[in-house]
Amino acid sequence: MTTRTADPRVVPLIAGRWSPRAFDGSDLPQADLDVIFQAAGLAPSAFNYQPWRFLYAHRADAALFAKFLAPLVEFNQSWANSASVLVYVVSEEAMVSDKGANPNHSHSFDAGAAWAMLALQASALGYHSHGMTGVDFEAARAALEVPAGFRIEAAIALGTMTTPEGLPEYLREREVPSARKPVGEIAIAGTFR
Repeated sequence: MTTRTADPRVVPLIAGRWSPRAFDGSDLPQADLDVIFQAAGLAPSAFNYQPWRFLYAHRADAALFAKFLAPLVEFNQSWANSASVLVYVVSEEAMVSDKGANPNHSHSFDAGAAWAMLALQASALGYHSHGMTGVDFEAARAALEVPAGFRIEAAIALGTMTTPEGLPEYLREREVPSARKPVGEIAIAGTFR
């Protein structure tokens, strides 16, 4: 397996995290999943509002898992059907209090921070995760009964990685950590221009 290179001061858990598609379909114990979600809930958020919600289905609950799998695009369904758990990340678009509701500019940003924590905690426990936006979001909203005022951000496949032999051949060769842009391309001293 190819590994990413990073400055040795980068936390190995961060440098080693990647998104495979080959999952073995084994059970992911609820106790482990609860720890993964607890880590996600420790993410920072504007005004500590914590706008994220995680809707999930275990593979062992076949009917619910099928409901979570169906809104994924066909390509993602072809491999995500072997995940142990499917998760949808949902964020609340407004900050609601007893004084009313105010738009939350950072709801997606904050949910993304929670997703990052989720992915790292899953890795720390020996699992892998793969985020997806290849989703029919309107179908997902209907199937998962997501009310107005909430945005479905992405879906996530969680589980134990296995060898890529069960994937289509064109995906097997891609079943390695992907390269990353150099810091000089993503961090700019000064203005955008």
